[in-house]
Amino acid sequence: MEPEKQRRTSSEDTRASASNKRKHSSIAERSQRHKKKRRKTRKSESEMVKPDPTRSPTLSNRFFEFGSSSSRTRRKERSRRREPSSNRSSSESSRNWVSSSHDFSTYRDKIVFVSYNILGVENASKHPDLYCKVPRRFLEWDRRKTLIHEEINRYDASILCLQEVDRFDDLDNLFQKDGFKGVYKVRTGEADDGCAIFWKEELFTLLHQENIEFQNFGLRNNVAQLCVLKMNQDLSELDVDSQTSLTPTTKSRSLVIGNIHVLFNPNRGDVKLGQSPMYQFMASSKLDVRHYDRRRISEQVQHPSQCGSFRSQNEKASSFWTSISRPMLYRWSEEELQLATGSEGVTYLQHHLKLCSAYLGVPGSCRTRDDHGEPLATSYHSKFKGTVDYIWHTEELVPVRVLETLPVNILKRIGGLPNEKWGSDHLALVCELAFIDDCDRT
Repeated sequence: MEPEKQRRTSSEDTRASASNKRKHSSIAERSQRHKKKRRKTRKSESEMVKPDPTRSPTLSNRFFEFGSSSSRTRRKERSRRREPSSNRSSSESSRNWVSSSHDFSTYRDKIVFVSYNILGVENASKHPDLYCKVPRRFLEWDRRKTLIHEEINRYDASILCLQEVDRFDDLDNLFQKDGFKGVYKVRTGEADDGCAIFWKEELFTLLHQENIEFQNFGLRNNVAQLCVLKMNQDLSELDVDSQTSLTPTTKSRSLVIGNIHVLFNPNRGDVKLGQSPMYQFMASSKLDVRHYDRRRISEQVQHPSQCGSFRSQNEKASSFWTSISRPMLYRWSEEELQLATGSEGVTYLQHHLKLCSAYLGVPGSCRTRDDHGEPLATSYHSKFKGTVDYIWHTEELVPVRVLETLPVNILKRIGGLPNEKWGSDHLALVCELAFIDDCDRT
């Protein structure tokens, strides 16, 4: 190659190299500026969502929603899309504990209760229309009983109240291995299912058991269980008693556990009321049936308490109790009143228990609770989605925490229960209760 041509080529290579270096330098500078900008943005976002130290989230967690910037939300959504669908489904269908805003750390006698309608095998097979969207394998009992058993074990429960039980021996064999002892009462009539109560033997001793058959009162073939359980004293507590001269009876506690599965049928409000008085009656202890349309008893519809009533007689028709509450007119036949109240001509009901709803006692998220504070949905199949399950307790007990149900939008996305994770068409209600006088003893 000629010297002049070599010099020109060398000069061009030098200029190209310098140009590339300037390009790389420019890209590096832009990248550095972009990183600084991102760090500044993240710092700004962090300041935006920094919690107020003066605010206690436990006091307002029922309607509290965590905020985020739009960019943070977009990053979370991109991350969610990259996450495998199986993992995303599992995390979305998880249930979380919600604790009371009160401090119960010094309370020693705490009991975890589970109330669970486990979906009877026969009921599932007789009503396939309720589970038309559920894959057949999710309805198989062998699979469902394993899921139910594993789920309950996660709650570290002390007492179980199960409904729609028609395979008691299977459950008894499973729970015996976990230290539970149980009793069972099948429904009367042609039904195959019933109710079962289990308790941890190391914690409780059964003092008394009693069953109620509603057919004996002219009602349907449902039943209720009552068990009196005495808490066993810990050996360490007995040692303390001997050293401090405290009498053991000061720490002896007994519980009356009731378990009932009642008919849910919005078209038969009279039976619903007769077997399990509506929510308002349970909470307030009083109910005048004349103020309610019997067809809507189970919907907890309230009406003004002031109304005129009269009893009319007709030679060609049965007598009716009629209630006028403008602008509504409610008519109950004698037969309906007999079914609803258990006595002919009785329209006013009252009980002497001061009952509280466990879930109402611990405020939760607006995604899972209604305006009153109860779960939005405890059961979901192709023809129904709503709340038909409750845990009630007397004033001697106070809820420490409850297990939230699933948000309605998650239930809709699931498409129906049971499914891959949950073994029933109901969600278990779980709460931890403490004796309200425990603070005086510790």
